[in-house]
Amino acid sequence: MDLSYSKEELAFRDEVRAFLAEKLPKEISDAVRAGGELTKAMMEEWHALLNARGWLATIWPKDFGGPGWSPVQKHIFEEECCRAYAPRIVPFGLNMLGPVLIEFGSKAQQDHYLPRILDGTDWWCQGYSEPGAGSDLASLKTRAERDGDHWVINGQKTWTTLGQHADWIFCLCRTDPEAKPQAGISFILVDMATPGIELRPIKLIEGGHEVNEIFFTDVRVPIGNLVGEENKGWTIAKFLLTHERTGIAGVGFSIQALEEVKAIARKTMRGGRPLIEDPLFAARIAQAEIDLEAMKITNLRMLFKAQAQGAPGPETSLLKIKGTVINQELRDLARRALGPAAAPFPGHVGEGNLMFGPPDTEHNAARYFNNRKTSIFGGSNEIQRNIVTKTMLEL
Repeated sequence: MDLSYSKEELAFRDEVRAFLAEKLPKEISDAVRAGGELTKAMMEEWHALLNARGWLATIWPKDFGGPGWSPVQKHIFEEECCRAYAPRIVPFGLNMLGPVLIEFGSKAQQDHYLPRILDGTDWWCQGYSEPGAGSDLASLKTRAERDGDHWVINGQKTWTTLGQHADWIFCLCRTDPEAKPQAGISFILVDMATPGIELRPIKLIEGGHEVNEIFFTDVRVPIGNLVGEENKGWTIAKFLLTHERTGIAGVGFSIQALEEVKAIARKTMRGGRPLIEDPLFAARIAQAEIDLEAMKITNLRMLFKAQAQGAPGPETSLLKIKGTVINQELRDLARRALGPAAAPFPGHVGEGNLMFGPPDTEHNAARYFNNRKTSIFGGSNEIQRNIVTKTMLEL
């Protein structure tokens, strides 16, 4: 595989850069740079701009509304968006449910839901994790029982990211309690406006409201909202998680974070010289950069393989492990470089910095704290190592 960009790929990179320079609203890029929470209106505006250009559903086949990009074009697009401080594309409908419906959904489900994901009519959230069923997802207890033409759902989901904005949720529910754990689960689509659903916010350590817990009490859902076969939802869940883990790896975001760390270290003075010249600190930056370059190659290899076989493979576990470790290392280096300035008291007016926000922000430590979760969600890194052992090493 040739890892240098062709003339056509370089021209595509220039096209992406020109689009971002012209269309990405400064208010939105400034909010991303500051590390604060984006409003739903900001995310909707960015999605609409990308959809108008045909660049929103980057991993969908062209026949379903995707741009028909090669793996290298996807990589270039994500990298340039990160460099420009564009928002991360909200993944739940576009990068998670969309591929599931394309692979497992009925024609009626594809025709109804996919256009509504693209045009922003429906916003989705993910109903996977439960209290006591996070990394051990197969132990989930939320029940869906058949009652005529409906499923009746009872149970609880937690850590539901952006659930406060969602119109719909895709849920894993136990439909056969007598079967072995993985065999008795189904994948069901639920309208969040259905009676019996209660959403409660979970406040994060930096004060944000990104995640929620959701309670289902006798929630009646039409049987046509089942995706794929009854009791075969575990197959769909694994398929979806490979797409989620690829996104969690966040190669582009680590490239951006590396540049930010270097910029901070050049400005920060320790012992009368820039921190970037300190041998120990410089060695940690160098090791992170080496690891990141290796991960970029692995990411491209995985994208090429996914294009050939139609879906990512178990390599996504490697990406998820290494990607989150690298990103957390870079955030930690920035925090160490900034010292007390990494988390100023509310209202403090400092010089501002690239990693933790501009002057007058109260979100200076938000990215560091929020980033600690990435080695857990999407399946903890310990679980990913088990997956790699079983599926790739054949042990």
